[in-house]
Amino acid sequence: MQYAPSPPSARPRRSLARFLPQAVLAPSLAATFLYVVVFALWSVWIALSNSTLLPDYSYAGFIHFAELWRNHRWTIAYTNLFLFGTLYVIGATLLGLLLAILIDQRVRAEALWRTIFLYPLAISFVVTGTVWRWIFNPTSGVQQLVRDLGWAGFTFDWIVRRDLAIYTVVITGIWQASGFAMALFLAGLRAVDPDLVKAAQIDGARMSRIYLRIILPSIRPIFIAVMVILLQFAIKTFDLVLALTSGGPGISTTVPAIYVYDLMFQRGQLGEGAAAAIMVLLALLLVLVPYGVWIGWQRRRERAHG
Repeated sequence: MQYAPSPPSARPRRSLARFLPQAVLAPSLAATFLYVVVFALWSVWIALSNSTLLPDYSYAGFIHFAELWRNHRWTIAYTNLFLFGTLYVIGATLLGLLLAILIDQRVRAEALWRTIFLYPLAISFVVTGTVWRWIFNPTSGVQQLVRDLGWAGFTFDWIVRRDLAIYTVVITGIWQASGFAMALFLAGLRAVDPDLVKAAQIDGARMSRIYLRIILPSIRPIFIAVMVILLQFAIKTFDLVLALTSGGPGISTTVPAIYVYDLMFQRGQLGEGAAAAIMVLLALLLVLVPYGVWIGWQRRRERAHG
């Protein structure tokens, strides 16, 4: 059977339909290449140069990196990043999973509960940090409220204590991110084949056992995605800490992003600030590159198995 050739007027439309997506994406891709790749490479060169207050492109080696790791404040900032990131990711993941499981029970006013739990995600980190700073304030927050109710000896002054202030950042971050984790987990729970659950119920399995043995293992990719995204949030944390504690008391809640800002825009130490920014970028790459490799491996595995 012979097909009639396409009319000449249809060829330009097909060409336009084929190249239109690339034309639409080209400006965004160009901007991404400029602001991510080019500026990242520029930052690497600044970190290896003699730059101080102004750029100086003469090569200096790794002197700025050595100075950075000899700085006590940077050591505290990186330690805080590890502590905050670990507790933040685990806490937000577990709380988000718990909320998702509770809502998955088809509770009444489900849409209202989802809105309430997702509401913190719609608030900026600056607003969140400011509000929780009032809550943690010993003279006007929870401590004063409980004392006004009659418990005069009650103490909740974590935000002004060097050894406990970082945990106020953890609590605030978990409150902010648990709704996001809940939304992803709830989508995963609703995607599980209900026939598997019904079969397990017929066999007499308790609901807790069904979740542990059937439902949660089936949404394992959701766990990985949630934890990777939360790790990115933790590594890039800046405005939340700045609004909540300003890195204090002293330097007890300083994180790398705040230290980078302080070096580059407060002290005028461009070279060392660029070195600190590169260390933050490396921390991000340690999260994103293994995740990208894992995603690629999963896709190849799925194609191999049809």
